[in-house]
Amino acid sequence: MWVTGDEPPTAAQESYLATLAQEADATLPDDLTKAEASKRIDELQAETGRGQ
Repeated sequence: MWVTGDEPPTAAQESYLATLAQEADATLPDDLTKAEASKRIDELQAETGRGQ
């Protein structure tokens, strides 16, 4: 079983999150895990209408 959710986000996740956060006027914590980043991407995509 692979468990990677507690690892730091990938560079791609960080880059995309920064873009989404800027569009949504949202702030992001500096210590997100890979799993938290994935969840936040989903939330911000819903807010901004991206990824539909």
